[in-house]
Parts: sequence; structure tokens; C-alpha cells
Amino acid sequence: MSLPPLPAQPSDVPWPTKAWPRGEQPSLPARFEALIAEALAAPDSPTLGQTHALLIAQRGRILFERYGAGFAAGDTFPSWSMAKSITHALAGLIVADGVLDIDAPADVPEWRGANDPRAAITLDHLLRMSSGLSFTEEYRPDQPSDVIEMLWGKGKDDVAAFAASFPLAHQPGTHMAYASGSTNIVARCLARAIRKVGPDFEAFMRARLFAPLGMTSPIPKFDAAGTFIGSSFCFATAQDFARFGLLYLRGGVWEGRPLLPRAWIDYARTPTYQQPGAVDGPYGAHWWLETAGPGTFSANGYDGQYIILAPDLDLILVRHGATPLDKKERLKAWVGEVVDCFR
Repeated sequence: MSLPPLPAQPSDVPWPTKAWPRGEQPSLPARFEALIAEALAAPDSPTLGQTHALLIAQRGRILFERYGAGFAAGDTFPSWSMAKSITHALAGLIVADGVLDIDAPADVPEWRGANDPRAAITLDHLLRMSSGLSFTEEYRPDQPSDVIEMLWGKGKDDVAAFAASFPLAHQPGTHMAYASGSTNIVARCLARAIRKVGPDFEAFMRARLFAPLGMTSPIPKFDAAGTFIGSSFCFATAQDFARFGLLYLRGGVWEGRPLLPRAWIDYARTPTYQQPGAVDGPYGAHWWLETAGPGTFSANGYDGQYIILAPDLDLILVRHGATPLDKKERLKAWVGEVVDCFR
């Protein structure tokens, strides 16, 4: 399939490795101010919940940046599942190093038993949320939830082992089901591939991904087994999350040199097969698709965390907050409406 082209960094705009360049907000429709007021006029919006940070960058410059009451630019915000897209970037670095093959069976010790059907699961299946494992992604406290048990219950000391213990519910590659457990299995596969866990893996993250982008604020979290909890836990400032987004919007290039292969960025935004009736929207490889309209791709997190990338506008929108589940659909629509103001 044909993917929308990604924009190049404007030749007259410096890369934001040390500081984000600033630009003048263009003339926007009155609707823009109404949308901003909906999010930030009160600490707790009746339609969107709490918005803690909102940053919009276009053509390599920040045009709009505002924080909710009690929050500031230096604050680090939870990623929640935006960390999955960071895990995708880490996988891309290791694949580019030639020590990992996403189409080979995933290196998961729990699946090596004789005739274990899970041995057919590849890293590609895991990155596309198509492993077929019977993992339940549920966040309502009154419902059975494998993700809550993994992050805060009996699985919290070894999140990857917990996730890998589930049986198949579907043949690998035939059924897409969003599962945080899949990402934590990926994170352990990455650690095994480069033989680094805990502090050593964090050093890899900083040296190969965060430092080149000028991301100084990230705080990744690890479990007791030394696995990066890549499904959910990497704190950073809004500006640093925007830097991460810019890496993908620029096709993996930073400061004029390839940091991630362009093909890996395109892999992220190539649609995954979804069975009829899937309701959460199109998905790529650890990135969501079309959250803010055709051609957009995004890192989305629980509570309404977003890094929205709109290639046609050369635009990044970062939003942090705390939005209840019953307001999530309005928030998703709101994000799309804000992006549309720039069209």
C-alpha cells in the first residue's frame, strides 16, 4: 500500500536537540480557541477531564504550549501506553544492528516445550498485537483484568514471564487484540538479544535513543527481573515526548543522519490485519493509525496521553492529562478537531 510521504526538516530550522525552536501561531479559525477553552478553561473539564499539558509543533517549531493548573514545562508526565511506541523504536535499533529478526520465532523460553503452538509467534506478531495469546486488556476495576494483574498484581515482579504464560486463543497472525503483555514480552526479547537487563538496558536506551534526540527527562521503569516495562512506564516532559514524535515524523532521521531505518518508520504505520468487528481503530506496529484523521499515526496512552503525528501538516500534538473512560471518545474527537484547525 502507498503511505503518505513524511516531511523533511526545514533547512532554516535547527533540530530541537538542545532547545525547541519557537514559531508564531498561524491565523487559526475561532474554533481553535473554543477547543482550547474546552480543555483548559477549568482544571477538570466536564467533557475531557483534566488536561495537564498541550503542545503543538509544526514544521519543526513549537507554536503552542500550555499547561494545566499546577503543571509546568519541566514536569515529567506518565507515558502509559505511549511507552509501547518507545519500545518499537528500541526494537528498530536492535533490528538495524542485525541481532534480531522480527520474522523469526520470538525468543521466549516459556514457549520452547515440545509441540508448544506458541513457538510460532514471531516478534512481528507481538508488535502487531496479533500473537493470538488470550490476554485480557481491561481497565475497569470491576472486570477481570490481566493487564492490572501484570502491572500491579502477581505479575508485577516479572511482567514478561507473566504475559508469556498465557495460552493461545487464536492462531498467531489471524486475530488482532491489543495487549500490554505482548509489549513486555517484546521488551524482554530485546534485552535478551543484546544481553542487557536493568541498568544496562537503561544505559542502552539513553545512549542509543534518548541522548541523540536531546531527551534528558525520560524515566523508564523496570520490574524486579530487570525488564523494561515497555507497555506502560516511561515518564518524560511534553517537550521530550514531542522530540520522540519528531524522530518518527522525520522518517527516523535526526540532525541529518539516520537514527532509525526509514523502513522501520513505515513498518510502524503500515496497517495490521484486523478481524471484522474490531472497534478500537486501525493499528500498525505498536503505533495507532488515523487517530486524528487519514494519514496520521500516533502513540496513545491510557488516561488520554497522545503523541499525534500528522505528516500532511508536518505537525505534532502532544497531550497529557487524566481523562475518565466515559470521556475517551470525546477526547479522541477533540484531538482530531484541534489538528483539523491547522488544515
